[in-house]
Amino acid sequence: MKELYIKQKVFSLSEKFTVKDQDEKDVYYVEGSFMKVPKTFTIMNQDRDEVALITKKVLSFLPTFFVEVNGEEVVTIKKELSFLKAKYSIDAEGIEVEGSWMDMNFKVLHQGRVVGEVGKEWFSWGDSYRVQILEEEMETVILALVIAIDCVKADQANNTATF
Repeated sequence: MKELYIKQKVFSLSEKFTVKDQDEKDVYYVEGSFMKVPKTFTIMNQDRDEVALITKKVLSFLPTFFVEVNGEEVVTIKKELSFLKAKYSIDAEGIEVEGSWMDMNFKVLHQGRVVGEVGKEWFSWGDSYRVQILEEEMETVILALVIAIDCVKADQANNTATF
């Protein structure tokens, strides 16, 4: 089992942060596209090679986010039409999310097997998450999914704040 920790910098205009391992070493770098359309987040490995890309769809009625891993689209997160509470769906071949993903407390399943677990770290400044990787070959997909869900949450918070 491998553990990764995502701690975003509060008030970061550049939208850059790192993902650390259990030894507090930087293992991934995440960079958001500041003031660009479409909005993207690039996930890079230690050599600064792109391993995943998250893109917010432009000009859509409801927010939609696409997640690519190694150049292949693997996950789509869409906001569904609802009037009382925001609802989102995750569309990914063989990948499911169980639990409260809007509270960042969930399990990631691949073909029915738990391959990762995510938990929000409390008592920390800013958003901080612990990501347990149970199947190493799914590491990049799980990491990209967690960051994409965080993007959805941030988008939702920004849209709520404007009303």
